[in-house]
Amino acid sequence: MDPVTLILILFVAALVLFATEWLPVDVTALGLLSALLLFGLLTPKEAFAGFGSDTVLTLASLFILTRVLLRAGVIEWIGAALARRSRSATGTLRALLGTVAGVSAFTSNTATTAVFLPVVAGMARRAGIPASRALMPLAFASILGGTITLIGTSTNLVVSGALPATGQKPLGFFELAWVGVPVAIVGLAYLFFVAPRLLPARDAQLEDSLRAYLADLTVAPGSALEGVTLRESGLGRDHGLTVVAVRRGEDTVYAPPASFRLLEGDTLTVEGPTERILAGKNTLGIVSKSEQKLQTGGDVRLVEVVVMPGSPLLGRTLREARFRERYGASVLALHRRARQVERLGRLRVQVGDVLLVQGGAERIDALGDHLVVLGDLTERQSDLKRAPLAVLLFAGAVLLGGLGVVPLGVAVVVAVALSLALRLITPEEAYGAVEWPVIVLVACMLAFGTAFEATGAAKVLTGALSGVLEPLGPYGLLAALFVVTVSLTQPMSNQAAALVMLPLAIGTAKALGYDPRPFIIGITVAASNSFITPLEPSCMLVYGPGRYTFLDFVRVGAGLTLLTFVVSLLIIPRIWPF
Repeated sequence: MDPVTLILILFVAALVLFATEWLPVDVTALGLLSALLLFGLLTPKEAFAGFGSDTVLTLASLFILTRVLLRAGVIEWIGAALARRSRSATGTLRALLGTVAGVSAFTSNTATTAVFLPVVAGMARRAGIPASRALMPLAFASILGGTITLIGTSTNLVVSGALPATGQKPLGFFELAWVGVPVAIVGLAYLFFVAPRLLPARDAQLEDSLRAYLADLTVAPGSALEGVTLRESGLGRDHGLTVVAVRRGEDTVYAPPASFRLLEGDTLTVEGPTERILAGKNTLGIVSKSEQKLQTGGDVRLVEVVVMPGSPLLGRTLREARFRERYGASVLALHRRARQVERLGRLRVQVGDVLLVQGGAERIDALGDHLVVLGDLTERQSDLKRAPLAVLLFAGAVLLGGLGVVPLGVAVVVAVALSLALRLITPEEAYGAVEWPVIVLVACMLAFGTAFEATGAAKVLTGALSGVLEPLGPYGLLAALFVVTVSLTQPMSNQAAALVMLPLAIGTAKALGYDPRPFIIGITVAASNSFITPLEPSCMLVYGPGRYTFLDFVRVGAGLTLLTFVVSLLIIPRIWPF
């Protein structure tokens, strides 16, 4: 069979599989790469070159650096600080959305949404705002921020990495900001003033999906809570923790009033999700006494364990069962479906209780058959003492790469190496942070782009397209490519949509005598605009908790997509002339 016909058949088959997701996108991409090899359309060296490209290494390194920031609690701290300082619910929400867009310009959209999700949901709950009016704007703000810099989303990096093979210059670090910043500003204005009128009013289901733990935490010397009232502490308002009781010496005050003043040495029984308890421990200077007494060295793990029938803990308090001495680990908190307002130390363990346990890796592995590990939460712990170093490494890599002092790939790889050497992240966490399906997809599609050009298929297809699109003129061509890319990016991954459209846009522009640059920028922006359906990962994160329907995204996302389209068409030709 003619190579051009064969590769066009493979191209259509890949489009169908990407759009329908009958197979995972990375499996489809691997199948496509295998077909190129089996039919002799690429040599092994050409096919596997993508896996060693600087684009793939840069992507993997950025995934790891984002995890380093999350591990240090930097992004969560930003959200909590904003929530503390803002006085009105509307002002808090708008400040958070603006911050999300700014943070997302330099980190993964999905990670940013995941970190701010409990912050925004908690703020909405405390302010009496339906969570459905806050969570979709959160996801959309993270997507808008991703169009500002080269590293704002993996799609931008993928497009930039594919450009040299087509004879085009890679994207500059802040090149997209010329259109990304106006799009983000207009998009945020839409989220502030228009979206609330279109969004449904539904309560969140977020709390149902997060276990509410009970924990005993003591106010340590120098704590931010020392000498302040519960109202001033912001434990409920800013940290999402409910103070069930306060123990001072031999006295215990249950359901303490907001005017209750805390002192050093007070032990607070608090209730809240795991993340909130861990964040409170790290930022407020409150400690678990059992954790302090536990001597652990080396690899310390944090796990959830469920108490099974036959456990020696049943019917006894943790102190009576001598949990710390028996297992060499400490219980930070306890979750029980039937809520009991009682100090953790007085609760008698029952079958089905879930314990939040911290201890050395060897001790955790030897907990026994009657304490079954549900999940390892070690990566959720944040250490704010290391936050300045994490920020310094990330900012240093971005500045050096963005200013062109060293290639971006070099800057981020060095930053990852330093993060590992300084133990800001373990090698296991680093490998786990990499989104391998994205890496495989990008590497395989880079190889497909090589075959698309080498066989002449790109020339044939773009020649046919140029004949159809020539009457539209440059503005019409830009609009058509933008609309097609937006349409493709709804059912398929953003990266796949961009890589499919890129050679077509460049080839068609050249055939018609236009500069390809404005069309490259248009496709890059359009590929990230997944607002109309909830299939974008950031949108999927809020889909369930916000209790949204598919049509909710169509109703709110269509207007935002139209605004993005108009702003892009007005700005792109002025910055990158045809």
